[in-house]
Amino acid sequence: MVHIPRPIPGEVAAHFASYVDLVPEGDLLAHLERQEAQALALLAGIPEARGGFRYAPGKWSIKDLVGHLADTERIMGYRLLCIARGEQQSLPGFAEDDYVRAAQADARPLEELIGEFAAVRRASLALVRGLDSEAWLRRGSSNGKAVSAADMGYVIAGHLTHHLKVLEERYLG
Repeated sequence: MVHIPRPIPGEVAAHFASYVDLVPEGDLLAHLERQEAQALALLAGIPEARGGFRYAPGKWSIKDLVGHLADTERIMGYRLLCIARGEQQSLPGFAEDDYVRAAQADARPLEELIGEFAAVRRASLALVRGLDSEAWLRRGSSNGKAVSAADMGYVIAGHLTHHLKVLEERYLG
């Protein structure tokens, strides 16, 4: 089993630190696997009729949120791959609200969006399982900030935790 080092506080980019803080101590891969099952169980319990629900005007719908989960996991997984493979060019940032608008998730079935997220998470898990200890230590740049492959792994986990909490508290609570 490869040890995935936890990002060092103060060394992880500030905009990622809050996500890293949401990840419990211990085996990151095991956490990502448990998290997948928990997320899919929560999402599967949402009826299609609630998919367009927004907890406030101007906020994303549940479908938007699920689409955002897939998009962001895909982007962070790409960043993880690039950095783990030694990419030295700075990877671009992304404007999440622009992506959500362009995705038009409300026009898609919720079940399809959940399936897309599940497929992306399975791809993330395959990537995480395939990296060796050296790969996790590699550093690169994303959105003009220095990051490690390990940072990206923890961001993937923390981002999902953050949005599942928002989903439970503001959309389903």
